Amino acid sequence: MSNLLKKVNWMTLLIPVISVILGLLCGAVIMLAIGYNPVLAYQSIVESIFLQPYYGGETIRAMIPLVLAGLAVAFSFRTGLFNIGVEGQLMVGWLASVACAICLGHLPKIILLPLSIIAGGAAGALWGFVPGFLKARFKVHEVISTIMMNYVALYTTAYIIKNFLYTEGERTPTIPSAASLASPFLANLTQGSRLHWGIIVAIIAVFAMWFLLWKTTKGYELRSVGFSPDASNSAGMNVARNVMLSLTISGIFAGLAGAMEGLGTYQYMTINSAFTGIGFNGIAVALLGLNTPIGVLLAGALFAGLQNGGLTMQANAGVPVELVNIIIALIIFFVGSSYAIKWILSRFSRKGQK
Repeated sequence: MSNLLKKVNWMTLLIPVISVILGLLCGAVIMLAIGYNPVLAYQSIVESIFLQPYYGGETIRAMIPLVLAGLAVAFSFRTGLFNIGVEGQLMVGWLASVACAICLGHLPKIILLPLSIIAGGAAGALWGFVPGFLKARFKVHEVISTIMMNYVALYTTAYIIKNFLYTEGERTPTIPSAASLASPFLANLTQGSRLHWGIIVAIIAVFAMWFLLWKTTKGYELRSVGFSPDASNSAGMNVARNVMLSLTISGIFAGLAGAMEGLGTYQYMTINSAFTGIGFNGIAVALLGLNTPIGVLLAGALFAGLQNGGLTMQANAGVPVELVNIIIALIIFFVGSSYAIKWILSRFSRKGQK
C-alpha cells in the first residue's frame, strides 16, 4: 500500500515537469515548421534571464503578482471552490492601495506603506466576500458570481479614477515615495529594472498559505469543507461560514497582487479598458503548481521567465512574442491532460516491473 502511494505521489509530481517539457517540445516543433531556430530561441530566453541582470530583475518583478494571483486561485481550489474573480479582486486591490497612498500621503513611510498594502488586501477580501456570501446564503455558484464581479471591478475602478483620482494620462496621480515599494538598490543591482520589495510580500504570502492550510485547525476545517461539505456539516462544521471565509482569504491574496502593481511596478493606476490578464494567468499558475504554495512559486517563476524572455527571443531569434503564449497554452493543455499522462506513466512502470 505504501509503495502504491509513493508511486501516485511521484506521478503527481512528474505531471507538471512532463507538461513543461512537452509544451517546450511542441513549441520547438512549431518553430521548426514555420522556419525558426528553436535552440536559438530557447537559448536566448535562458541567457537573458540568468546572464542579463535587467531581464532577470524584470522576470522576478513580473513573477510577484503572478505568484500572488496563483495563490488566490490555489487557496480556493484547496477549499473546494473555483475563484475566477481574481482579476477583479486584483483591480480593486490595486486601486485601493493607490488611493490610500494618495489620500494619506502625509503619513510617514513606516505607517503609510503597510497601511496601503493592507488596504489592497482588504479591498480584495471584500470583493471575494461578496460571491462567498452569495454562495453560502443563496447557493449562487461562485464561477458565475466571480466572473460578474470581474466586470463590476473593471468599470467601477475606471469610474472612480475618472471622477475622483484623475490626472493627465488617463490615470491616477503618482503615489508619494512614502508608500512606494520601489528600491533604488534593487534597480541598480539589476541594471535599471523595476524590481521592488514586493518580492518579500510574495514570499510571506507563500508561507502564510502553507501555514494556514496545513498547520492550523481552521485550515484543516477549510480543506475538509472543500473535500466533503456534507461530511463536514455532519461533523459540526459551519459550511456556509467556511465558504465565505475561503473566498475572502482568496481575495486577500488577489488584492495584494494588485497592491504590488500599484505600489511597486507602476506607482499609479491607469483607467483600464480591458482586464490586465494577471488574474486569469493565476489560474494557469495554480494548475501548473498543483495548487501548492511552493508549486505556485515555481510556476510563477516559469511563466514570468517565458513572458519576459520572449522579448529577447524575438530580438535574437526573430521568433514572434505570440509564440510564447502558444507555448504557455500547450503547457496548460498538458497539465489538463494529466489523466492521460498518469496512464502512460503507469503503463511504463508496469512494463519495468515485468
